[in-house]
Amino acid sequence: MRQLVDAFGRRFTMSASTRWTVVVLVVVIAMVVAIWPRDSVDPGSAVNSGIGDPAAPLPGEQTDVAEQDLADARQKAALQPCPPSTAAAGAGSALAGVQVPCLGDGSSVDIASATAGKMWVINFWAYWCAPCRKELPIFADFARAAGDRVKVLTVQGKEGSQNPFLSLNLLIEIGIDLPTVVDTNAAMAAALGVPRVYPSTVLLRADGTVAAVLPQVFTSAYELTQTVNSSLGLDL
Repeated sequence: MRQLVDAFGRRFTMSASTRWTVVVLVVVIAMVVAIWPRDSVDPGSAVNSGIGDPAAPLPGEQTDVAEQDLADARQKAALQPCPPSTAAAGAGSALAGVQVPCLGDGSSVDIASATAGKMWVINFWAYWCAPCRKELPIFADFARAAGDRVKVLTVQGKEGSQNPFLSLNLLIEIGIDLPTVVDTNAAMAAALGVPRVYPSTVLLRADGTVAAVLPQVFTSAYELTQTVNSSLGLDL
């Protein structure tokens, strides 16, 4: 009996960080079924079809998070700054008019301006997506090797965007600090023609036009590099 009492007491003395780590773990386990078939994916189809009501919130998504907990998570994640919106967007930029929040600090990013003049690898992921947690470190390795020749931006997709704390916790857990924006209204995905499948990757030319949309899981930095070279005409 005493052991039960002690265990009960420990349950209610968990730190906020520990409680949220448990939430994230439960969500990831619950969403392992998110490895959908990659053929003929409709960009407008519901990402969580097959797990119940596609309009229903994901586990933990609607939970209130204290502002201090969110601030602490942002500080601990120490994400690289989102690209500044200082350049003139190309006339044909696919992202013209799209504004998204930066996960690292909550600021608004004019994404067409922020990506102008550089080639980009843009990876869409979700905190509950099991393949995403394995793939994100590959993008981090690629970013380190590519340097300034081609930039990497990651995007927490709409499904799961309602609670940025959970997204930050995933990045903290797997040690990823890539610059990240949140596609709260699926505006980026719609503009780029990205299917609502996670993970998905977009290769963007320096003029803002789309070179490739790749709803697939990359298994190595080498595979990603070869794809980038082929689509963007690089030799990394």
